[in-house]
Amino acid sequence: MGTLSLSDFQEVRIPAPWGHIAGRWYGNPKERPILAIHGWLDNLGTFDRLIPLLPDYIGVLCIDLPGHGRSSSIQPGMHYSVYDYVYIIPRVMREYGWSKVSLMGHSLGGFLSFIYTSVAPHTVDMVISLDVLLPRSVTPKQAVDVEAQNMEKYLVEEDRQVRGDLLEPPSYTLPDLTKIVVKRSLNSVTPELAKHLLHRQEERSQLFPGKFYLSGDVRVKFYRLWKLEPGLSEEMTRRILKNPFLLIKASKSSFVGAQCEYAISILSQNNPHFEFYEVGGGTHHIHLKFPEECARYIVPFIRRHRPPTLRSEEKLKPQEMLFERSQNNQSKL
Repeated sequence: MGTLSLSDFQEVRIPAPWGHIAGRWYGNPKERPILAIHGWLDNLGTFDRLIPLLPDYIGVLCIDLPGHGRSSSIQPGMHYSVYDYVYIIPRVMREYGWSKVSLMGHSLGGFLSFIYTSVAPHTVDMVISLDVLLPRSVTPKQAVDVEAQNMEKYLVEEDRQVRGDLLEPPSYTLPDLTKIVVKRSLNSVTPELAKHLLHRQEERSQLFPGKFYLSGDVRVKFYRLWKLEPGLSEEMTRRILKNPFLLIKASKSSFVGAQCEYAISILSQNNPHFEFYEVGGGTHHIHLKFPEECARYIVPFIRRHRPPTLRSEEKLKPQEMLFERSQNNQSKL
């Protein structure tokens, strides 16, 4: 056994009342995969550099959240909310008949994994959270101000979509489109890495030759995320019980900050399967910029909590399995 190939995947379309959830299933189609969920304004391309470092016996199903990538947008008049996004997880589980789920999420995807695990811990066999645990702290005034600004912008964009007075969003050259992706990631995504997100959302303009626009629903920019009250976040953390939980923090990121300290202490004291590591030199998109450093912790975690089944190992002779494991430990981690 080796690692996954970025070219070995099946396109996925999971039906939903508002359209479909798009995704790519990498690797083994016969075993229940890890469900990977990207961050806000990103898409499944965020895992492009991490996928080839993961063991191939298990497979990974990467999805685009509604309004992102190649997934459908929600209906006009509806509003995006992080708490509504959580329902995507059991929807995917029901589609494939899973009674358990393994989750890997970055940013918004990691927070969705945290919420779902706290609500239904009996259905989760492991969580890999990349540079997120709880939302970053904001003052009540900041929360209200942002909500007020987003409300007006949301209605303007909704009006534009309903009237259809613009056939497509503003278009740009590819270099300018790259700059936009970098800027909205707060420079966490470098220009060289932006291509991994663009391949799921760049669309060629039909009005201006040589220019492109970003697909996806602009309303996603104004999704709702209120601050969790300390008592609520603590209760959610306690409900994770003994679910294997891996948290990786980027050293130059503020996403896992002071607001997470108490939750981390609860997990450290109560959960024997909680692991917390910090990767140096990286910003929020740590898995995209330094995938090898993340894989150093992710691969052993996967092997501990989702080890190969007899079916996936039976193709190798015992001595070959030992050699392969040794090689993975020394050269791939």
